[in-house]
This record gives sequence, C-alpha cells and structure tokens, in this order.
Amino acid sequence: TLRLQLAEKIECIHCGHVDTGATMQSAFAQDVQQVAAFYGVDVKQGLSAAQVDENRQRYGRNALDPEKYAPLWKLVLKQFDDLLVKILLAAAVVDFIIALSDGEGIWGALVEPMVIFLILIANATVGVITERNAEQAIEELKAYEAESATVIRGGQLQSVPAADVVPGDVVELTVGAKVPADIRLALILGSVLKVDQSLLTGESESVEKSPAPVTVDKPVYQDMTCVLFSGTLIVAGRARGIAIATGSNTAIGKIRDALREGGDDSTPLKQKLDEFGELLSKVIAAICVLVWMINIRRFNDPALGGWVSGALHYLKIAVALAVAAIPEGLPAVVTTCLALGTRKMAKRNAIVRTLPSVETLGCTTVICSDKTGTLTENRMTVVE
Repeated sequence: TLRLQLAEKIECIHCGHVDTGATMQSAFAQDVQQVAAFYGVDVKQGLSAAQVDENRQRYGRNALDPEKYAPLWKLVLKQFDDLLVKILLAAAVVDFIIALSDGEGIWGALVEPMVIFLILIANATVGVITERNAEQAIEELKAYEAESATVIRGGQLQSVPAADVVPGDVVELTVGAKVPADIRLALILGSVLKVDQSLLTGESESVEKSPAPVTVDKPVYQDMTCVLFSGTLIVAGRARGIAIATGSNTAIGKIRDALREGGDDSTPLKQKLDEFGELLSKVIAAICVLVWMINIRRFNDPALGGWVSGALHYLKIAVALAVAAIPEGLPAVVTTCLALGTRKMAKRNAIVRTLPSVETLGCTTVICSDKTGTLTENRMTVVE
C-alpha cells in the first residue's frame, strides 16, 4: 500500500488555512444547521432526486480525475533537455564528422559516437521508467476511494456507488466503513465516533470526532474534529454527516493534485551539473580557439597542402582535443547512482517523480514538522 510518508509534506503544504472544498470552504467552523441550510438539505430526509441531479451537474461525480500521462515522446525528449547531454550529442556528431574526414569508413566512424549515444539512451531509459513508475504510484491513491456509500435520499436509507455521492448528501457511516467524501459530521448515533486518518496526518492513533464546530484559527486536518475525510476509516461508532466536498475537492484529492502538479524546480545536483556543463563548454571553446591560434604559423606547411588545408587540419586537432576532454561517462555514473537511490526509496513506498529529486533529501539539513506531524518509518521496532 501507498503509505503517506508524504503526509508531513502535504500537511506542510496545507499548514495554513485548510480548504476542505470549493463548495463550502469553512464548513468545519459552521454549525450543522448552517451547513444543512447551505446545501438546502434536511438531515433526516436527505436530498431529493431532483437535488441530487442538480448537484451532480454542478459539482461532477465523486471520483478523482484520471491521470493525464505525458506522451512517451515528450518524456524521452525531456531526458535530453540538459546542457551536458547536449554537449555530448554535439561531441558525438563532431567526432563522426572528423572520423569521416580522416578517411575512416562509416562503420569505423560510428564506433565512438555510438558509445556516446548508447550511454545517453540508457540514461533516458532509466529516467522515463522512473517517471512512469511515479505516475502509476500517484494513481494508486485512487485505491483509497470508497466503493459504496449509505445515504439518505427522500427519507429513505439506500446504498449507492461512492462515485454517485454529491455535496449535500446525508451519509451514514458505521464501523469498518470507508468515508466516501469529505463529510461534515452532523450526528453521532452512539456514545463515541473514532476515525483512523493516518492516511492524511501520519498519526497512528485514531481520532475522536465531534459535531461541534472547530474554533481553532487556521486549523490543520488533525484539528478539524468535526470533519470526516474521504478515504479514512471508521474504527468505532456510527454517525451521520453532510458531504461537503467530493472528487478532487477532497483532502485526498488535493494530495493527489499536489503530487501530480509538483514543480520542476532544479535540485542542487541538477544546478551543479548545469553549472559544470556551462563551464565545460566555455573551457572547451577556449581550448579549441587557443590550440588553433597557436598553430597559425604552421598553416603554410607544404606537407599539409596549403594554408587552407593547414587551417582545417589544425581545426580538426583542436576539435578532437575538445571532444576528448568531454566526460562521456559522467551521465551514466550519475544516472546509475540516482537509479539505485530511487530503487532503495521505492522499497520503502516513497514516490520519486524524477531521478535528480533523489539527491535533494541528501542536501536537506532541517526538516520542519508542526505539532501534529509525525515522522516515522511506518514500521515498528522492538527496543529495550
């Protein structure tokens, strides 16, 4: 299962004001009567068939939007969008041209360029596979969606697919039920209601819920004791509540969107590699010009067949020297190290979208966690 070691990260994202949905953003701070009035629903009667259809058209189905995968060709091109890789590609082409001009056959001229291309292809393959695996892992968040729900509609208690739940629906929940949407608790049908919401907060202890409005300023998920979050599990008690957010507007939907829309900020490693590539290109260009200019007086060497032929001869030498200075094996070494790191993290159910992001944690010196955040390895250890 996809355990949210990311729970703290998402909690950090929402550590300010927590928006529980585009429908009624402050339902956690309102009385049950105010929430019911907002949706025009009677907690005892539920929505009418006409209201259900109207709300479904207005808010859509209670399902996470399908992942829009980037085309394979875009992922492949993305792997080559790197300064060092571009330098290596240019070096391969130049090396091929020089080899041909020296009279080598096509197959002989292709040996060194093919080695460079194979290294870059291996680099791109690992990158594409990693990103595809990350997309599939993000899609696994859909596994936390409930399959069915018990709702009150037209005064009748009925079971419906969870995808048919709409904001305003009165939902009844019992022990073992998975919450089908973000729900404002209205009534506890018993002495206590406890919910396991470690999916969102990382807290292993179940949380006791109450219909009373939350008065905390800028509450985080753990503070919202009157809200049941989609995908969490009822571990004790029985209750009824009003659905206030469905689909991508739920807390779990926001986590999925945060993962899917993660920024492409350069990691420290990528910045250093880019800086190295830029410096390398400047040094190589300077060496080419310097070597060529040093040998200007030799352009007229009769053995070279004239000034123009001499100039081209020493230009080839300068370019060959520059190509030899390029570290063709660097991308392979970097990719191999990052791929091993990705594999190690994947064994612990950590999502890695891009290879360079593996290195970011290694550069982390301080991890900030609020009072409800729990940093764990998601495993128990026996100690004395």
